[in-house]
Amino acid sequence: MSLLRLEGVGKVFGGLRAVSGVSWQVERAEIFGLIGPNGAGKTTVFNLITGVYRPEEGRILLSDRDITGEGPAQIAARGIARTFQNIRIFGSMTVLENVMVAGQKQGKGGLLSSLFRTRVFDEDEARLEKRARELLEFFGLDGQAREEAASLPYGSQRRLEIARALMLGPELLLLDEPAAGLNSSEAEVLTGLLRQLRQELKLSLVLVEHNMAVVMQVCDRVHVMDHGETIAEGLPSEVQNDPKVLTAYLGADPNEQGEARHLGGH
Repeated sequence: MSLLRLEGVGKVFGGLRAVSGVSWQVERAEIFGLIGPNGAGKTTVFNLITGVYRPEEGRILLSDRDITGEGPAQIAARGIARTFQNIRIFGSMTVLENVMVAGQKQGKGGLLSSLFRTRVFDEDEARLEKRARELLEFFGLDGQAREEAASLPYGSQRRLEIARALMLGPELLLLDEPAAGLNSSEAEVLTGLLRQLRQELKLSLVLVEHNMAVVMQVCDRVHVMDHGETIAEGLPSEVQNDPKVLTAYLGADPNEQGEARHLGGH
């Protein structure tokens, strides 16, 4: 049984079809790449999966349960977390607080418990801090736990956002351009961390990414979109040389483009 499955999903904005008939599935402990040129509809698909948008057609299933049209809070509670293309950290909070805040809804205490700082509240805080510190250590950020998040270098802020998403304890993590703005060495670190997440935490990952070196190194399968539609799917090595994919990225006949054969290469 697949963890996530999209069946003929479509979305229309003001008469414009942004996504049309998209179908794919993600297996457990798989790293799945969702790629395509700008405007292909990739982030729209993420927003459909996470309940920001409701599709006009098709179904979205998580472990064979239909979650089509459920809201973001419901879907997060079912085990799907995401990051965003533009970093959304709380700059004035500490690195540790940024991660802890994501786990607040998992506490056992309610409003009164927090107001009167009961034993249950203290136990919740201790448990959240322990988990948050474990995640910061995993991402190499434990040494900056008490620093303001805004003071971190850009690459560290990217890792912090992923750590915060994991505080929700998801089965499936959607990453929207996690390598955006990273230099080559930072991208290498990210690639290693993504592999660790799959191997050690048994997470499934869906990766929207323009850095083709990262995609080719880390993804098990790749699904390619253009103008809201699927144009290819397969192993990274297969997709890399697909004429339709090369045309979508290069905007010309790949036979006329000497560099086309090296899409995603080093």
